Amino acid sequence: MTVSVGDQIPNVTIKTMGEKGPEDLNTGEFFAGKKVVLFAVPGAFTPTCSAAHVPGFVVNADKILAKGVDAIVCLSVNDAFVMSAWGQSQNAEALVMAADGNGEFTQAMGLTLDGSGFGLGHRSSRYALIAEDGKITTLNAEQGGAFEVSSAEQILEAL
Repeated sequence: MTVSVGDQIPNVTIKTMGEKGPEDLNTGEFFAGKKVVLFAVPGAFTPTCSAAHVPGFVVNADKILAKGVDAIVCLSVNDAFVMSAWGQSQNAEALVMAADGNGEFTQAMGLTLDGSGFGLGHRSSRYALIAEDGKITTLNAEQGGAFEVSSAEQILEAL
């Protein structure tokens, strides 16, 4: 079942890249007491994700953070090494590049995408959300392969 506005962010451990390698990030703890924008993409280094989705959040990071947002998280069903390299290639220093390597967060959100027809396996659907103290206040989930409602500009309007 897909999460909805008003639901709590699932409490799952995902990964980020630290100075000594992959580190655990507990979503329940990370989102607690904060206003967080999270956007999810089907894959690092993929065309729409690299050419439009991440760059929009990189360019608009200061505007988003100025709206009282504590963190901007980019999540994908990839490993922490890939997410770190992708973040570096995108100049995404202002973003938390989060790896949902086993897809546990994505499954708990109910926002999986079956990309096995393209050799991608099970990935995250494309979406963006705003959460306050772990509660989803805005959820913009894309339909099919679209990139319309989950952009940084749409999130800025919602903030």
